[in-house]
Amino acid sequence: MTHEKPLAGHTILMSGGSRGIGLAIALRAARDGANIAILAKTDTPHPKLEGTVHTAAKAIEDAGGHALPLVGDVRNEDDITEAIMKTQGEFGRIDAVVNNASAIDLSRTLELSPKKYDLMQDVNVRGTFLLSRAAVPILKDAPNPHILSLSPPLNITPRWLGSHTGYTLAKYGMTMATLGISAEFASDGIAANTLWPRTTIATAAVQFSLGGDRMMRASRTPEIYADAAYQVLIQPSREYTGQTLIVEDVLEASGVTDFSGYAAVPGTPDEELFPDIFL
Repeated sequence: MTHEKPLAGHTILMSGGSRGIGLAIALRAARDGANIAILAKTDTPHPKLEGTVHTAAKAIEDAGGHALPLVGDVRNEDDITEAIMKTQGEFGRIDAVVNNASAIDLSRTLELSPKKYDLMQDVNVRGTFLLSRAAVPILKDAPNPHILSLSPPLNITPRWLGSHTGYTLAKYGMTMATLGISAEFASDGIAANTLWPRTTIATAAVQFSLGGDRMMRASRTPEIYADAAYQVLIQPSREYTGQTLIVEDVLEASGVTDFSGYAAVPGTPDEELFPDIFL
């Protein structure tokens, strides 16, 4: 592991990542020369959303990384098993798992359909648990193994518990699964942490689920999440685990104190940015 590019030659297996935060994390690692396997359903373009697993792979290669696009569904055990086998077969190792795939529906309890409830539980909680679980035997052999889930700290104030109970359960389930895996496999040197931003991030989820163009203008770019995730993945795994981390705190600890360059609209003061949910 070189000092200048600590992720050079390391392999990251990510769920989702065709666009948005996941792709930004992949591109940041790719600049080190990392190998990135992306397990995503987006074999063909979405009518409303840019990006497929194939366009993501090209962007990763263009950024200096090595990409393995894997068309599959994190809800499907066979797809997960195949992704693990293909990633190890292609790159010979797995150093990190990034649980990025997530379903969102902010409907209130009486309006949330059982189908959407099940989707969020299956993608967010079950997918995080099963992908992490499948990778553990290989991660045990990595020099600095990490599991990173993009989920919030456990905040049980009524404000968040009652705002969108179905979605809250699903995101907190991701965090609980990650913290449990951290405790269970700490003696194997596998780090497992979560990461969440203080402000909304300009992604399709914010555009379509939270507040449209106005919210996008009051958000930060996915690159702030990516730079923080990078800092997490280069930490010594035996010493840096079991934490519910905040993006801005991670960056401040690495010496970054000016976040103005991450504003989706350049020049937007921090006080005009929209706080993310759960914090």
